[in-house]
Amino acid sequence: MKVDDIKRICVVGAGTMGSQIAQQCALSGYDVVLNDVNDELLAKSIAGNRAILTRRVDKGTMTKEELEAALGRVAPISDLEKAAGEADFVFEAIYENRQAKRELFGKLDEICPPHTILASNSSTMVISSLVEGIKRKDKAANTHFFHPVLVMKLVEVVKGQWTSEETAQICYELAKRIGRTPIMIHKEITSFVVNRILAKLSQEAFWLAENGYATPRDIDTAVKLGLGHPMGPFELADFSGLDILYNARQQRYKETGEEWVKPSQLLIDLVQAGHLGRKTGKGFYDYEKK
Repeated sequence: MKVDDIKRICVVGAGTMGSQIAQQCALSGYDVVLNDVNDELLAKSIAGNRAILTRRVDKGTMTKEELEAALGRVAPISDLEKAAGEADFVFEAIYENRQAKRELFGKLDEICPPHTILASNSSTMVISSLVEGIKRKDKAANTHFFHPVLVMKLVEVVKGQWTSEETAQICYELAKRIGRTPIMIHKEITSFVVNRILAKLSQEAFWLAENGYATPRDIDTAVKLGLGHPMGPFELADFSGLDILYNARQQRYKETGEEWVKPSQLLIDLVQAGHLGRKTGKGFYDYEKK
């Protein structure tokens, strides 16, 4: 199989990441099926993508005709077998739960044609831990997009212990064809490249704040003005979702036993209080006051 053979793409999981991966593929001319068991979420995802693309029309970077064509190439289907039964490539973008992902890959292995490549958008879990029980282990890889997908260019393509060179290269080339910039990670490692580097930076930032050396706001200012980052670690955590950060760190701690990756008490307290960042109106910053 070659990247030219990919005509139909399926994305499983209609959350923010999955819906935008689907739309990015459609913007590049691919026919895409967006699957989720929740019909309401599917409708919400399509509406969300329309709102994002409408802003591009308002700015003059896209025509109304291009908008309708791109939206029209995404078909929301709640039945997994109908959605993935004829797919050439499947992106898994469901919530970060290992057992749920394993079960999904098992179903996809049975449903999809023999040539279909299966890719996970997990930000922390290596593909070999998700496809142990399937037949096409050589046709599975990680393809980690970044939030928001319709803006962020990077895709981390990760070769698992069973991933064939052909599969890795197809994932790499497909990322380029949908307008993203891929990097190849040649050996599996939990959390890949970006999140491992970010984890070191943010954990140090959290330690400084927790021990009273500086406030989260001043640390963010230092990172932005001193290192040239567009967002500080606390702003970024609020933007991504504190629950997502908490779960990722808990998962990595379970896998590695590394004490430094455990969630800081600052993070734990906010998550337990239901303050998850921008999406709840409050996290390290209070967005309801703006």
